[in-house]
Amino acid sequence: MKNVIVGTAGHIDHGKSALVLALTGTDPDRLKEEKARGITIDLGFANYREENSNVAFIDVPGHERFVRNMLAGATGIDCVLLVVAADESIMPQTREHFDICRLLGVRSGLIALTKSDLVDAETLELVQMETRELVQGSFLDGAPIVTVSARSGAGLDDLRRALADIASGLDRTATTGITRLPVDRTFSVRGFGTVVTGTLVSGVMATGMTLDVQPSGHRVKVRGLQVHGEATKQAQSGQRVAVNVAGLDIGDLSRGDVLVQPGGLETTRCLDATLTLLENTHPLKHGGRVRFHSGTSEVMARVSLAAPVDADADELSPGMLTPGREAYVRLRLERLVALTRGDRFVLRAYSPVVTIAGGQVLDPAPGRSRLRSVGGLKRLGRLRESEDPYAFLMAMVDESGSRGLSRSQLTPRGGVVPGDVDAVVESLVGEGRVDAVGKVLVAPERVIELRDRLVAWVSAFHTAHPLEPGLPREEARERFSRRAPSEVFDAIVDTLTGEDTLTARDHIALASHRIALTPEETQVHQDVEACYQCAGLSPPDLGTVASETRASHDTVERMVRLLLREQALVKVESLIFHAEPLARLKDAVTALKDQELGPARVEIGVAAFKERFGISRKFAIPLLRYLDRERVTRRVGDVRVLL
Repeated sequence: MKNVIVGTAGHIDHGKSALVLALTGTDPDRLKEEKARGITIDLGFANYREENSNVAFIDVPGHERFVRNMLAGATGIDCVLLVVAADESIMPQTREHFDICRLLGVRSGLIALTKSDLVDAETLELVQMETRELVQGSFLDGAPIVTVSARSGAGLDDLRRALADIASGLDRTATTGITRLPVDRTFSVRGFGTVVTGTLVSGVMATGMTLDVQPSGHRVKVRGLQVHGEATKQAQSGQRVAVNVAGLDIGDLSRGDVLVQPGGLETTRCLDATLTLLENTHPLKHGGRVRFHSGTSEVMARVSLAAPVDADADELSPGMLTPGREAYVRLRLERLVALTRGDRFVLRAYSPVVTIAGGQVLDPAPGRSRLRSVGGLKRLGRLRESEDPYAFLMAMVDESGSRGLSRSQLTPRGGVVPGDVDAVVESLVGEGRVDAVGKVLVAPERVIELRDRLVAWVSAFHTAHPLEPGLPREEARERFSRRAPSEVFDAIVDTLTGEDTLTARDHIALASHRIALTPEETQVHQDVEACYQCAGLSPPDLGTVASETRASHDTVERMVRLLLREQALVKVESLIFHAEPLARLKDAVTALKDQELGPARVEIGVAAFKERFGISRKFAIPLLRYLDRERVTRRVGDVRVLL
């Protein structure tokens, strides 16, 4: 069954709600206040089925005070039913609603001339002519104009056939996109809990799914679904959905929130976009405060003008956008909004509150690059739609520099359909436009710079510390983290070791690096080792070694570190022993068990250990703990038991 969401648009009291009631049998005016005042204040919903089509109506208010609700209703509609009363013709809200539909990118629709029974044929023809003039050159140019009367029923069958034709021509491709439902109503149902409604603008929603509530970041589980009043296990894009959610109270959700699959949208206070100013409005000043409408949300914002889209490459905005022109802008929002690239929005003036402009998001998470500069304008041009389908992604990758663009950002920031992410990355890598380093996309020239920088760091370390095994890996990682993520560091190290350029374990070294001692250093190396070897289990401190070998303290320290790496020396707590006396100690203690013929458990205390091996307590205690760690002994109270 084809699902079509039809949004009504038109001036107050032009018969929108009466027409929906006549078509569906459902009165969309659901509030008591609406009944009393005879106008639609909030959104109303109704639907009917005919053959293979389900036609759902979002009846929006026409009064200028409630245009913000009209904007919420325009989210996710497939076509607009522009309603013009034959006895009044085109009115102010007719024009504003029509402008909003154009700015939001609505692509199809039709026109209903209501109250046709109140006028003669000549007046009806004049209204048709004025309506054609209004929509000339727009998406409604050439659309059917159906003359109807909700009171008599005249023309209703013709209107149903026109709507069926629109439904049959719809191509639903958004089911592969992110699951995304802008919330337009919230309420509570006894026995079920919190329920939200909205139009599922993309993706598929099913019971049991876990979704994020953006921009708050709360997480909910879909407990139940209804589509057009009927319970279902799954809803598809293009359907009006009521969602029973578990995990939040009604006070935690409101119009403007979005139910979205985790990681599907970017939550932002700043975005770059294209903006078109309506022709029948005042110029827009740089820094002007406006009302930003996207989805079902309304947020105050300030506009920074970069340059007109049709300007020369280096022509900055003079500080004012004239009516009818399109410009690159940066919008700074006063509250968080959940968006992705390609989303459309509408701006209304701060005061008086009228619709003035609309546009499309180019980048919902721009970096810190300057907006009003030649480089900034070049970047904005790449972000805009072009013949190169991936130019906008390359602009984001280039802007991210050596830190790269995470694959996980391709959907929320880049607007790439989740199922297409792998193919997009494969295409970009295959063309040599990016390197996939771990889970990050980096421009090839940035990867080369990072590789060269790491090799240069290691080479400089060898020059400064020729006796060291190499640059400590974690020190290199910390330096690298100022320029690129840890996964980029690991991937580059793996690549360089695979190419035999580096060796990398706890230290990173050039593969060609060899420790080479001068004749003088070789002599000190031998003397230091001999000093520790002769000292046995009572090793000297570094000052004593330096005195005995007649070498500088720094040289002795370097040789000791080298001997430790060569495992000729062993560090036991704060003491340093030669490996041979330690090996003899382990053998001697192990042999004690074979020498004892008495008890099955052989014990040795600190005093006996000191006396047997002729050492002081300073060395005895660390050596006994060393034997415990080597599993030669085990401490039991004040004695050691031989294992």
